[in-house]
Amino acid sequence: MTTQRQALRRSKSNRILAGVCGGLAEFFGISSFWFRLALVIALIPGGVPGILIYLIMMVIMPGE
Repeated sequence: MTTQRQALRRSKSNRILAGVCGGLAEFFGISSFWFRLALVIALIPGGVPGILIYLIMMVIMPGE
């Protein structure tokens, strides 16, 4: 049995800024809350790690 996984893309419907967290949530099949929480936690130690990861994902992930 093969299951076809949806491509990793930024979400148009589940977005706050660029749809990165919503796209990851749709890809992995979990709530986008968990990815947004991880982003907030990554922003705590000065902001650079979280912002840098988000910007890289925004550039790498194509839009829907």
